[in-house]
Amino acid sequence: MLKTGIKNSIEQKVTEELTASHIGSGTVRVFSTPMMIAQMEKTCRTCVKPYLEEGQETVGTHVNVSHISSTPVGMNVRCECELVEIDRRKLTFKVAAYNAKGLIGEGLHERFIIDVERFKSKNEDM
Repeated sequence: MLKTGIKNSIEQKVTEELTASHIGSGTVRVFSTPMMIAQMEKTCRTCVKPYLEEGQETVGTHVNVSHISSTPVGMNVRCECELVEIDRRKLTFKVAAYNAKGLIGEGLHERFIIDVERFKSKNEDM
């Protein structure tokens, strides 16, 4: 049963492909903000996936995070989430990311529960 308090974490090593200079969001070889947000979203999505009904998925609808410290290539980043609010189909998560030195990013992320087939029918190119 989906309920507040559910938590998850995902850890990954920062590779060249995840850097700001590689994806074009900056010129420095450090973990990029877009990749931090993607890891946070994945952490939230996989957190609630086991609790969804057959044919359901979640999609990200809002991100409000700060990227407060850099992470070099080769260092691991661990993203953590906690489901803090459920409003019908809208889910709100507290998210945070850490490297070996401490907190690197934090904020809130919202996801919306969808019926995959209905969603696809409204977006025929999918």
